[in-house]
Amino acid sequence: MTYDLIDEAVVDAPPAEVWDALLAEFRGGARWWVPANTFATTSGAPDQVGGRVAVTVHTKGADKGGLKLRFTARTTAVDPGRRLDIEYVDGVFRGPSSFVLDPVDGGRRTRIGMHFQGRPHGWLKVLAKVADIGGEHSRATSAAFTALGGVLAGERA
Repeated sequence: MTYDLIDEAVVDAPPAEVWDALLAEFRGGARWWVPANTFATTSGAPDQVGGRVAVTVHTKGADKGGLKLRFTARTTAVDPGRRLDIEYVDGVFRGPSSFVLDPVDGGRRTRIGMHFQGRPHGWLKVLAKVADIGGEHSRATSAAFTALGGVLAGERA
């Protein structure tokens, strides 16, 4: 089973601000993708080809117990301010994902999209037969993008 999910949102901030916030989150910022996901750079930089980021999905929220889904993303391509391509190379997911930023309304706002093509690996393959992993992924990503908008609005206020 391979998930092929696209989640998008329009954020009331220019692409440069959204790009910076995305990279900060992957460096461990924990400002807008929590409580569902946390990130930590393990080598290189997330915006450099070969950079690695450890991802933890907290099924009940960060620091709330519950199952933790851990995997590693390696950056495969970067178009600064526009696109970040990654490959899940270790842990409970394998496969590519992309983050794409498109200017909206003359660049005053940004459409951010995530194209997730991960496939469960190891014990998650069994869990994926009985749990809606794809649905949970989309719910968490949509919530994160909403939170991103709120964080960036708060910084400009």
